[in-house]
Amino acid sequence: MILLQFCAVRLGILSYCGLKPSSASKRAVSLAMARPSSSLSDFREVFAKAKHIAIVTGAGVSAESGVPTFQGADGYWRKWQAQRLATPEAFARNPSRVWEFYHYRREVMLTKSPNPAHIAIAECEARLSKQGRHVVVITQNIDELHKRAGSRNLLEIHGSLFKTRCTNCGSVVENYDSPICPALAGKGAPDVDVEDAGIPVEQLPRCHQKNCTGLLRPHVVWFGETLDSNILTEVEKELDLCDLCLVVGTSSVVYPAAMFAPQVAARGVPVAEFNMETTPATTSFSFHFQGPCGSTLPPALARHKTEIIS
Repeated sequence: MILLQFCAVRLGILSYCGLKPSSASKRAVSLAMARPSSSLSDFREVFAKAKHIAIVTGAGVSAESGVPTFQGADGYWRKWQAQRLATPEAFARNPSRVWEFYHYRREVMLTKSPNPAHIAIAECEARLSKQGRHVVVITQNIDELHKRAGSRNLLEIHGSLFKTRCTNCGSVVENYDSPICPALAGKGAPDVDVEDAGIPVEQLPRCHQKNCTGLLRPHVVWFGETLDSNILTEVEKELDLCDLCLVVGTSSVVYPAAMFAPQVAARGVPVAEFNMETTPATTSFSFHFQGPCGSTLPPALARHKTEIIS
């Protein structure tokens, strides 16, 4: 639905009555779109009035906690590009290798902590809830740092490193065991010269539900898989209700999440982007704050002078 709505808006704008805007109009529109505001005081005025805030977060938030993003030139584990490991086909071919990769990521995350951006979001949610205002976090991250920071209204659209799903019975269970199974102890080193452990499939993580010993897999959305329709329904509801949207630490190129904020902007709702650089969607937003999210976000979400807390 989100995808269809956004495409309909785009197509409607481009084909509206077949009219061709004048050169002056084109220049005016282009100038307006190319210059989102970087005024913190202006953003703070909008923030002070917002009743329903949606915050869309991506890998850039977690990167400031030292979490490997496995994107771009650094997107390799051993000699394998991360995207080639995060597929159902890769798991079917070599579940041991894929589990080594995810075991490594789980173990790394157990050493990391939420950074000031995570904490600012969680504190904002807690504070505004006392005023009858609503904050929801829609995250592409699977590291649970938002949860550990204290965020409660959280939609993890790509799943979690710390949940497993049984390939046999389908049960989803939280799992914080370290290691997740004895055979993976000490395994998963990312160095390019490390050989695959080649763990027999029967020694990989197994289901503990009654009468089931099926092979477990990470409960994350892999490339080629669809997002959970129930979570997408919740996301769409939140985006329809929000009167302010923040896009934090995301490149706005991974779909369908890349269209969440542009969809909101298309109906005239203010959108503020917090990122290290501009993105393909920047010009459609009201605000853009460039720099580390851990530095730019806390002052943006701090208590406004007009807030009254009983």
